Amino acid sequence: MNAAQVTRPAMNALTKISTPLPGVFILEPRVFGDERGFFFESYNQRVMAEAGIIDKFVQDNHSCSCRNVLRGLHYQVKRPQGKLVRVAEGEVLDVAVDMRRSSPTFGRWEAVQLSGTNKRMLWIPSGFAHGFRVVSEKAHVLYKATDFYAPEHERTLAWNDPDLKINWELDGEPIISAKDQRGAAFRNAETFD
Repeated sequence: MNAAQVTRPAMNALTKISTPLPGVFILEPRVFGDERGFFFESYNQRVMAEAGIIDKFVQDNHSCSCRNVLRGLHYQVKRPQGKLVRVAEGEVLDVAVDMRRSSPTFGRWEAVQLSGTNKRMLWIPSGFAHGFRVVSEKAHVLYKATDFYAPEHERTLAWNDPDLKINWELDGEPIISAKDQRGAAFRNAETFD
């Protein structure tokens, strides 16, 4: 991850770290910890708006996967979803691919380590494909979505596309669903304007 800019919103509730992909950024929450454990706000509408997320979330998702499970790369061509992704337990390598033809970073990807330890969140606006690989023995991934899941509009981009050359930092053979194994090549994939 090449952090281009770090911004601290009011009251230091979140640290915003930009990425090379326009609109995609990392959020580090302010964590309050002591011998009992920790507390942090994983979502606050006002604070998120200060960070630049003004989208309305309509659905929360939670997945649990074991080591080397690779999910994705998913996106919806109609009813596209913005996603605010975080890991409650474990660690993943989270990947966003720019699918917007009009973007200067069309076809580029960014990978970010998200974990229950670093408590980072990744904002992926609509217009991107998204996926992750589990690095730890198990990982609980939670994400908020800006539109409802619409299976008729969902598309899958090939995780191992030779043109994208995503470095999944594989540790052994990835575990991939039958649906994800049939992902489209980037050059043939449906994209956004």
